[in-house]
Order: sequence, then C-alpha cells, then structure tokens
Amino acid sequence: MDKKITIIGAGNVGATAAHWALVRQLGDVVLLDVMEGIPQGKALDLWQSGPLDGYSGTLQGSNDYADTKDSDVVIITAGLARKPGMSRDDLLAKNVAIVKSCAEEAVKYSPECVLIVVTNPIDAMVHTAFKVSGLPKERVLGMAGVLDSARYRTFLADALGVAAKDVNALVMGIHGDNMLPLARLANVGGVPITELLPADTIEEIIKRTQMGGIEIVNHLKTGSAFYTPGLAAIEMAEAVLTDSRRVMPCAAYLEGEFDISGYFLGVPVVLGKNGVEKILQFALTEQEKTALQDSVAAVSKQMAATGL
Repeated sequence: MDKKITIIGAGNVGATAAHWALVRQLGDVVLLDVMEGIPQGKALDLWQSGPLDGYSGTLQGSNDYADTKDSDVVIITAGLARKPGMSRDDLLAKNVAIVKSCAEEAVKYSPECVLIVVTNPIDAMVHTAFKVSGLPKERVLGMAGVLDSARYRTFLADALGVAAKDVNALVMGIHGDNMLPLARLANVGGVPITELLPADTIEEIIKRTQMGGIEIVNHLKTGSAFYTPGLAAIEMAEAVLTDSRRVMPCAAYLEGEFDISGYFLGVPVVLGKNGVEKILQFALTEQEKTALQDSVAAVSKQMAATGL
C-alpha cells in the first residue's frame, strides 16, 4: 500500500513541497487549501509533469479534509507569509488560528499521522498544533533547523569554495534571530571550519544565517522563501515515510533534554516512522547554554501569546 502525504496550504511553500514529494516518489499526495480552485489547478499542473519527470504516485488537489483520510504524514504550511519590515512574531496572532484549525481537522481524518509544522513562527505554531491535536509529542514536530542548517551550510561552502553537501553543520534553538548556529561542531569532510576560516568570517556567516529569512523577504518584497522550506519539509517527511532514521535538527518537545522542559525547540533528532525516535544530547559550552536560554525566553513569549 502506497504511503500518503497531505500538504495543507497550496501557496508557494505547499506547492513546492508537493512538487518535491512527487519527484522523490514518496507516495500519494493530497494538496489541500481553503481557496477553491487553487489546489486543484496546481495539482493538475504538477500531475501533467509526470511524463516528463517519470515519477509515480497520485496527486489530488482538494478543499475537503475528508480527502486527506489516513495520511501517514501531514505537513502544515498554511498561513500568512512575511513581508519586508515584519518579524516572524508579527504573524503569530493570525497564524495561530489557522494552524489550530488545520491541526484539528487533520487529526480527525488521520489520527495516526506524524504532523510537521512549517507555518511561522514555527516554534509557537508547533506548540499550537501539539496542544490542539492530542497527538503524542513524538508525532508533532516543527521544520526549522533543517532549513536553517541548509542556509548555514550553503554560506560556509561558499566561503570555503567547497561542495555544500560536504559541509556538516548544525543550527539549534528557535527559528528566529536567537537561533544558534554552532561553529565548533561545523566541519568540512571532518575538518573543523574553525581550522579553515578566520573567526570574523565565521561570525559574519552566523549572522547571515540568523537573518537568512529576512534577507530573502527583502528581495522578494511580497513574500518569503519557499524553495528550500518546501524541500526541508519533504526531507523530514521522507525520513518518516521510509523509516530511515535520519538525523536532522527539528523543533521537538523537550522534557529535560539540554536542561530544558516544556518547550518545542530546534535540536538534533532521529526521525523515523514514529516521528521523533530520539533526541541526541551532547554537552554545550557555557556560551552555547546561554544562547539556547535566549531561545527559550523568546519561545516562551510566543507560547504565551498563543493563549494555549
């Protein structure tokens, strides 16, 4: 039996995620949106690329949650996108209502799904989805670290003149200005970047990573990033659907890990068929602990603002 993946929100991120899901042949895809005609039209367009790309699996555009029944993975991308001058927090009030509705409806039809939240501000939105869905903590997670780490790796590779896929780097914490791109653990083919780049260059790259989203928003003017966020969500979904136990940084619910409890925060996790199979813990420096607590403080304010 084919796996089934539902993507809620047929905007740029959702449609891009649907495209990557088809290309990677993850199974049957449902692209759902409240706007009539939008998911149907985009799904039809994507479906017609099958003869050219050679993928298998079905794609359905829908406005009806009943069509999402028995999904193995549900990805929530629905919500307002950032515009220049807006922070992720500016989206919170309106997006919390959207994500709440999406999560409630999704689990009615797919009570055994793994729920991946992409909507900003991610750490607060995954908290919202967790609270209203009733799903166990292992099966609710947020996409952020995969995207942020991809940006970090891209910038490091560019500075070093190497292939990005050979750069290993980890970003922890909130998906926002207080995120923590770890310099001491980043390496190229096992060689620490601290041995290859001067400290001021690394610091510039860290700052650019932290501002990676708004850099794109300022260019686009009318929206935010979607190519890499869409693929990042599918990377996570693929690990779940194939039970590949990939290690990725995701917003997971912490219960004492890194001395933090009661928050969704970006940490390295093992992803498999049950969602978060394990959180990988390691010793942090005092400076890193302080930076991670800054993330906790920011997420705490966001959580309080959700009213949940």
